[in-house]
Parts: sequence; structure tokens; C-alpha cells
Amino acid sequence: MKIKDFALTIVRQKKGEESLPLTAADGCWEYQGGKDSARVTLREENGILSAWLTAELAAEPFRENDLFAAAWPVTAEISVDELPSRMTALHLHRDWWTRPVFAARPEDLPERTQFLCMETKDGAACLLPMVGNEAKCALFPGRPGVFTLRLTANRGGISRLEEPLFFLAEGKTVYECSASVMEAAARYKGVPLREDRRYPEMFEYLGWCSWDAFYTDISEDKVRQKAAEIAEKKVPVRWFLMDDGWLAVHGQKLYDLLPEKEKFPNGFAQMIRDLRSPDGIRWFGVWHALGGYWGGLEPGSKAALEEKEHLYATGAGKLLPYPEAEKGYGFFRDWYELLRNEGIDFVKVDGQSAVKNYFENELPLPEAARGMHRALEGAAAAYMDNRLVNCMGMAMENILARPGSGVSRNSDDFVPGNENGFTEHLLQNAYNALYHNILNHCDWDMFWTHHPDAEKHGILRAVSGGPIYFSDRIGDTNADAVRPLVYHDGRITRLGRAAMPALDCLFADPTQGGLMKVTNLGAYGADGKAGAVAVYNLGEREASAPVSAADVFDLPAGEYVCFDWKRRRAFTGGETVTLPAGGCGLYLLLPKGDGVTPVGLLDKYVSFHALESVKRGEGCLSAVLKDGGTFALLPEARVTRVLVDGQDRTADLREENGLVTLETGTQGSTAILIFWERG
Repeated sequence: MKIKDFALTIVRQKKGEESLPLTAADGCWEYQGGKDSARVTLREENGILSAWLTAELAAEPFRENDLFAAAWPVTAEISVDELPSRMTALHLHRDWWTRPVFAARPEDLPERTQFLCMETKDGAACLLPMVGNEAKCALFPGRPGVFTLRLTANRGGISRLEEPLFFLAEGKTVYECSASVMEAAARYKGVPLREDRRYPEMFEYLGWCSWDAFYTDISEDKVRQKAAEIAEKKVPVRWFLMDDGWLAVHGQKLYDLLPEKEKFPNGFAQMIRDLRSPDGIRWFGVWHALGGYWGGLEPGSKAALEEKEHLYATGAGKLLPYPEAEKGYGFFRDWYELLRNEGIDFVKVDGQSAVKNYFENELPLPEAARGMHRALEGAAAAYMDNRLVNCMGMAMENILARPGSGVSRNSDDFVPGNENGFTEHLLQNAYNALYHNILNHCDWDMFWTHHPDAEKHGILRAVSGGPIYFSDRIGDTNADAVRPLVYHDGRITRLGRAAMPALDCLFADPTQGGLMKVTNLGAYGADGKAGAVAVYNLGEREASAPVSAADVFDLPAGEYVCFDWKRRRAFTGGETVTLPAGGCGLYLLLPKGDGVTPVGLLDKYVSFHALESVKRGEGCLSAVLKDGGTFALLPEARVTRVLVDGQDRTADLREENGLVTLETGTQGSTAILIFWERG
């Protein structure tokens, strides 16, 4: 895909829209009109094509000015030599969340597209509208056959812009291009990639969140009741998140940094001391908005007076944490110190992409986002050991501003009562991960274990690669829906990255036919890799699609056995899967072994995750399991003897439809030794 031409249009504060005639020369396009000028320059470095804009409007020394307007004052139209055949756009359908739209033409792209995947004649391409130092870009629908890019600083009166417009990567697959273009953006912005961001230990364990259980009607008594229910049902939850509702607020504004006294009359400390235990809930967290609360702090309140030197008063009357690393840090530092003294171990920080709305016409948007994230993360690192969940923060100015925190929500909320909620939840999470996963450990949100879609959600969480937590109301937790996701000690069966759509799902709307395949991979023993493919029929009629190792783009080359987890059967190579409307399936891709192929623990969705090690010898195989349960293997030869932790358990083997199983009767790490011989 080659750039053929650019066209520029600007919007002034007073005169309004104005087209700038550009002259093309040697990879750049220029405009000179008296004291006003503009220049677009193409650069290529490390396989990334980028476009850069310099535009300046004459600023009068003392006369009235007419400078760049606040809302999208620059439009760049881009003509290419050959349009892509299909596109998937990830656009901000709300200020803080993106979702996919499948398009055939540039003019069909939705407003505020912030990541574009394209199918080209040579493979694929990904275009990232960039965030600079003072402005950000996004794709919009425009004239037929051209890509329309708009740029804004979110404030008016700027006379000079010197910003990147986009980064473009081309390659064989979307996965390759997405990684390349996001890595280039991370280098430019000086932020780390996902593999360089720590994944907090607590999120390796099962959690519970209060939101869909209580919404804002939370109290100490309800938290205690839920903890008692979970203990009684022996669900190994290891962390609790107290979501919105605990804060001291009047309307939409925070007036005190300590918990609301009517709901938590004794604060958190004694409750947490009573509930915390080494074999139970170990970590307790709270929710808050980036502004303190949705509308910031209440002017004149106790909190506002105590924190006045760390707060920023906007022209619109909002009182917010100062959007600058040092000053804003003081607010979060003071708050988190109080919370730590109350026994709080982590925070979930919501409303992050409201930076645009908080500081409109106050500060350049990227500057405000950068300052807020540095202030927040400095305090979270110091007082919460960087145990921070970023939420409502999928605008690119937030993604490219986080200096080190590791976990970020990957979709809009799970909403239990939404009739078509699962489909939207799946679409957002799977496609958003194409770019979000490069910089973040993706959080696919909570779910209800007591719900018509509980199994679908459970399988989706099993392959998601992120934290797993639920939010059932008091009395509603279904322990059986949780057990396939978690070991006895509370550890979850987490895979190696965020799950993503299979190659043949990237550019086709799965609600209009076919099957949606969501794929991931993880360790198979100490040295191998295995894959997982969750399959869903999101359409209204029965549908079919092939499933094979080729669906998992980063699975190493080799021969794999495909294990149908729900039907307990295996096949080699590919197979066509047929599901009814609303149906789901789970397929595990296991490295084919000589003699026998261990499946792992059959009572876990991702059975192979339980294989801590797999070692082969002549006529034998040893495996160490992370936990006890129903061990399963696929034999090509006759199994002659099995030892479990040194005890002969051969007589307890069961075989059905080519699958050999054994109940280990143990908890915790378990050693299996299998002997076999060919018949």
C-alpha cells in the first residue's frame, strides 16, 4: 500500500473551514500562504511508515487572532495506490471503549477509529492514528476512496502543531503488523510493552467484585455476608474488590478520602482483619474514578481543603487531581496512604478516558493524560505495589501514557441483564486485544456464575489470558461454574497472552454467519506449547467452520492432536465443527506424543495448563501436575502401568472412546509415571 497524495483542511476559531492547497515534492506535501504554513512529511524506519504534520497559523502580537479551533481543527485526506479488500476498525463507540466494525470502503469507517486492520493483496496492514505531544488523531468517514484522518488537541487557540499523524505497518498477517505498529508507538512515547509490565501476583488467583452484586448499594454487612458464603461453598477466592458505592460522596463529587460512615461505620480495617486469611481472601481492593469520583472533588469539602495544593480547578468548575506528575502524585499519595492503613492492597481506577472531558480547553489532551497517569501510577507503585487495574481507559491517549502499570480492562462492562450482552462482550474483548494486548495485560471483566451464559463466559475467561473474577449476588455463587477455571489453592488456569480472533475471523462479522473462534496458547509442561480455541456461534442459524492448529497464529510448527473438551474426543489435523445458534465449544491443540499424549486435568477447561512438566523416556512418560483431579491421556500404545506419587494406580484406569482417565485422589502437586508398550 503506497501513499499517493494528501489533502489538508483546517478549521479556524472564527473563519471556520479552509482548504490548504498542497504542493507535492520528494515525499512531502507543503502549503505556504503568507504567514501561514503546513507540511506533511513521510518517513520510513524499521519497516514502519509514518506521516508527520507541521502546521502554523500566524499569531498576531496584539491584534485579534484566528487560530486552530478546539474540535478536530485539522483534517488530512490520504489517497493510496490500492485500497484494501476488507477492513476491521476498532473505534471509540464511547469515550473510553472501542469495538469492532467490519468495513469494505474507507468512507464506511466509523467515527473515532483509533486502530485499523486491513487485508491487502500482499497480506495485511495496520494503521495507527497517532497521539503526539499536544494532539491526537483518529480516522473518520469521509469522501469515497480516501482515508480521512482528523487531529485535535482538545483545546482551541493553538497557533502551531508539530505532531505525528499515523504509523503504518505492512506484513503477512494482522498479528505481525499490529505488534510492529504498536511497538513503534511505544518506543516513540517511551512506554513499555506488555512483557515488560509486571502482572501482579494476586491476579494469578481467583477474585470476586462487588459491582454486579450490589452496584452502589454496598456495605460492611454485605461484604461480610458474601465472604461467608464463598467460604461455606469452598470457592477459593483470594481477592475481593469493593467497587463503586463505598466512597464518601455527595452526588457525583468526593467529599472525604475515607469510606462512607453510614455504609462502613468502622472503616475497612477491622473488617479486613477479620476476613483476611492465608487460606482465604488475601488481598482487598477498592474502586475509584481517576478524578477521585466521577465529578471530581466537592469544593469546600474536607477532602478538597486537605488536598488543595494537589488539585486543579478547571474553568468549568471541576476540582480534580492535578494533571502533572509531581503535584497530582501528592493527592494519590495521601489517599493511598490512608487506604493502606485501612488494609487496602490494590485499586481499580475507572473513568480514565474522561481526561478528554475533564480538561477540555484547559490543557492539550496528551499532556493532561500523561500527567494524570504519571501521578496515579507513582502513588500506586509506592503504596499498592503497583497493583492497579486501569479501567474505562481505552482511548489511545491513555494507552500510550501509562508508564508501567500492567493490567487494563479490555471491554465495556459485563451487564447481566443485557439480552445480547454476551455477543457484544465477546466481540469487544477478542478484537480489542489485537492492539491492546501489545502494551497491556488485558482484563476481560467479571461475570456471573449463576447466569444463562455462565458456561460461555467461563470458557471465554479460560482462554482470555487475563484475571478471572465473578460478581454474583449473595447466595448466587455457583461453585461448579468456577471449578473448571481454578485449582484448589485459588490459582487460575491463565494462558500466555490475551486471546484473539483466529485468522479467518479477522475481517468477517461473526454475527452474520460462520463461527467465531477465539484463540490463545500456553505452556505444555516446561518446554512445550499447546493451543486453545473457544468457538461460538453468534448468528441465528446453525453454522460450521474448520478448527485446527492453524487457528492459533503463534503456535509452534509441529503435529498436534485436537481435543474436543466438551465431547471428550480427539482428532488429528483439521475438523469441521458445527454448532447450533448460541452454541459454544472448546478445542485444545496438544503436541502429539510418541506412545501417549497427556491431556492434563480433564476437570479444567484448559486441561493442559495443569501439566507442570512432561518428560519422555523409552516406553515411559513422567508428568507433574499442578493439582489433583481427573487426569486424562490419549494413548496410541497400550498403557501397562501408572504410578501416582509412587503408588501403583493401574487398576484404577478407565478408558472410553479412546480416552484414558484416572482420578488422582490428591490435592496439590502430583507426580504421574506412565509406562506403555506397543501392541
